[in-house]
Amino acid sequence: MVYKSIILFILLTTVLSVFAKPKTTVLPGAFQTDMYFPMIKGKTIGIVANQTSFIGRKHLVDSLLSSGFKIKCVFAPEHGFRGNKGAGEEIGNNVDSLTGLPIVSLYGKHLGPDSNNLKGIDLMLFDIQDVGVRFYTYISTLQYVMESCADYNIPLIILDRPNPNGFYIDGPVLETKYTSFVGMQRVPVVYGMTIGEYAQMINGEKWLRQKQKCNLKVIPVRNYFHSTKYRLPIPPSPNLPDLDAIYLYPSICFFEGTAISLGRGTEKPFRLIGYPGNDSGNVAFKPQAILGVAPNPPYRDTLCSGLDLSGEGNRLIVEKKIQLKWLIDIYRFYPDKERFFNNFFDKLAGTSQLRKQIINKKTEAEIRKSWKKGIQKFKEIRKKYLIYVDFE
Repeated sequence: MVYKSIILFILLTTVLSVFAKPKTTVLPGAFQTDMYFPMIKGKTIGIVANQTSFIGRKHLVDSLLSSGFKIKCVFAPEHGFRGNKGAGEEIGNNVDSLTGLPIVSLYGKHLGPDSNNLKGIDLMLFDIQDVGVRFYTYISTLQYVMESCADYNIPLIILDRPNPNGFYIDGPVLETKYTSFVGMQRVPVVYGMTIGEYAQMINGEKWLRQKQKCNLKVIPVRNYFHSTKYRLPIPPSPNLPDLDAIYLYPSICFFEGTAISLGRGTEKPFRLIGYPGNDSGNVAFKPQAILGVAPNPPYRDTLCSGLDLSGEGNRLIVEKKIQLKWLIDIYRFYPDKERFFNNFFDKLAGTSQLRKQIINKKTEAEIRKSWKKGIQKFKEIRKKYLIYVDFE
């Protein structure tokens, strides 16, 4: 009887293994060389890239050069081509020491390629790891690149990458009067799209300047769904060193528009929040200048106390929403409320309403209710441009 049971178990296990769904590896668009190498053969290429633009262990630029492709120049977003510049840190044009290629900065006063930059370029590649948050500036760089490509009739190929925050949609939808480099379109703070899907939406909704259209091709991610929890192999920027910070980023970045430190200049950026003289919390920290990460952080060399939110990012995966409680609670206990918010807050929020709601002691539920109509309208637009299976 035992023998028969063992045989039956072996047979059942064999059958299940045949029909079980095999584990698959998520492969970003850059890895799909069979899809885009034929498109760029014989072309002079411009590339928008940074430290995340890798194929396996090799940088995309190095891979293309070793494969014999001609690259005219590299266009670099905020944080630079090698990702070694802090937030807001000035980036100028230079020459890459490893490849000898000219680097054109698309951050600061020069946001999009001009006719001189694009002279002699037949085709543009865009390969940057995004984090799916409206005020993360890579999607603003994307829009300026699309406009330049449309202006000068240059095809653009986007090598798509997963969105680590692509499993939910939340936050206030940007109002047009608050348009800036940290928010260019009427989308929620967390919009649940990859950079390729977002580019298709920009094109399809005619959001480019003068409603022109970019000649766009997206090389999709293989084996990716919006519910996929993708672990980024390379930090997308100096102050987002791991997934915990990336998950917390949509909630914590609001503090950039306040008198509160969010941990820049420490080992835990976007996980620590606090200020000098705070008599509550569970952690003390002193921001320091860190070259290429936080050259001049708020409250530099000053002792702050507040909260260590390490590990809270995992809870956001389950709850799938921006956390407002930290912002609401810290404002409630901050001693000088008139100086709590600065002029940057409304740009980050994309509206003045969130600031006013917090000042007027609205509950989180009341604030969320005010977002509902805008989010629903955005979802109707968004679904037209999805490439991957949605989370809903």
